Amino acid sequence: MTLTTKTLFSSAVVSLALAAAAAVPASAGAAPALRPAHASGPLGTALLSNERTITRYAHPYTTSKIRTRPSVHGHTITRLHYHTEDGPLEVYPVLQSRLVHQATWLQIRIPGRPNGRKGWVREEALGPLIVVQTSLRINRTTLKATLYKKGKRIWQSPIGVGKPSTPTPAGQFWIREKLQALGAVYGPWAFGTSAYSILTDWPGGGVVGIHGTNEPSLIPGRPSHGCIRVPNANISRLAKLMPVGTPVRIV
Repeated sequence: MTLTTKTLFSSAVVSLALAAAAAVPASAGAAPALRPAHASGPLGTALLSNERTITRYAHPYTTSKIRTRPSVHGHTITRLHYHTEDGPLEVYPVLQSRLVHQATWLQIRIPGRPNGRKGWVREEALGPLIVVQTSLRINRTTLKATLYKKGKRIWQSPIGVGKPSTPTPAGQFWIREKLQALGAVYGPWAFGTSAYSILTDWPGGGVVGIHGTNEPSLIPGRPSHGCIRVPNANISRLAKLMPVGTPVRIV
């Protein structure tokens, strides 16, 4: 075989390999696409929340088991429950849907200790999916909180966070409830999150809140038992901008 013939043969082999690779469906092994915010119709296999610009959540319809995988044979992690510690309906962020043997399963985030758990429930165990397009970022180093809507900053404030002995936990959380006028200590508004502090005997079992304060001189700073303190004027504005279900990233 001459050099020219070898070169042509090698080029043909490379072309065939590239063509074969291109023929592989784009979906093979790829992550499911994010379902658009206003999409309707039955759920298939899809990413439902990116926890930045689109997040879906639901309230529970039942107290069904939450399982480790999308199957009735998955181990039980815990059960859905109807209400938060303060009484409002519980909020479950829904991360993705998966169609398994004609049944639709939903992957959810689970409130409660330990922080950060996820699991799977059948679609019928939850109510209608509700879309939010806000996200809150808490920075424990810069002592600032920033709210985004559709990826754009719409609110920012200095904050107070937990003391070194009772730190505000880091991780991916969400807003479970919005409460008004809990008393001067907590300012005009308080948000209950899915984060739990190291203080198990704290009111609500150690739920980390985002709330106003009667000690604004301590902001910015690290004065709390794990909660996030916000100046009263700023928390009042936040109450108009941030709905329940908003994802909260604490870094």
